[in-house]
Amino acid sequence: MTEPAWQIVTGDGPIIATAIHAGHSLRPEVAELTALADDERLREEDPFTDRWVGNGDASIVVDRSRFEVDLNRARDISVYQKPDDAWGLDLWTSPPSAELVAASLDVYDEFYRDLAVMCDAAAAANDRFVVFDLHSYNHRRRGADAPVDDPEANPEINVGTGTVDRALWGTVVDAFSEGMREHPFDGGYLDVRENVRFKGGFMSRWINERYAGRGCALAIEMKKIYMDEWTGEPYESMIAGIGDALHVAFGAVRAELDQ
Repeated sequence: MTEPAWQIVTGDGPIIATAIHAGHSLRPEVAELTALADDERLREEDPFTDRWVGNGDASIVVDRSRFEVDLNRARDISVYQKPDDAWGLDLWTSPPSAELVAASLDVYDEFYRDLAVMCDAAAAANDRFVVFDLHSYNHRRRGADAPVDDPEANPEINVGTGTVDRALWGTVVDAFSEGMREHPFDGGYLDVRENVRFKGGFMSRWINERYAGRGCALAIEMKKIYMDEWTGEPYESMIAGIGDALHVAFGAVRAELDQ
């Protein structure tokens, strides 16, 4: 029996947190066909981002791998089918059937139905609401022993606001960024910048367009300073430290929404 594809926690407050790339599981028929080793998949997924969603009033954690269906891409490109779709990786032992792709798209459609229900409820219960779309990204792509990627081009926290109406939501964006930036972290402070590496994917665009003026989605990319991206080892103190910073930043956003 296939396990549920995601876990939902409901709540009436204005903050929804999501971890849509945290999952690693695959439907059996997908697992049988994948050419990727577990560690190859894990390197491009967002491990441990599910640890942070509890800072929200409501949350969604996706347990399925993005290599089954990528919920942060438009529907017609959400199932990776060739290397160019996914970092040049050799994805399949043989091409996925139309039936397999259709079943993955059913998962995609169900997710967006559930997300709409959650956002509709947030819009009904609050004057404004914010979705924090939590992700992570690699910064040692040249190899486990190679130098890290240039820190100037790779902030520790990238706030993606490419589809955000800053005239309406700028104070919310700033409250979040300042809250993250001002909270002590690992003997210093987090490097938090906007739209340096990523501007946000499909899900944040979908929310910002569908709920324009009522809801805002920010795509938050954590550089994988909190884990070894080659072995998958978590650095527990850093995971906790980022969680503490998010708690403070989400509080700052709640205060801004109350004004």
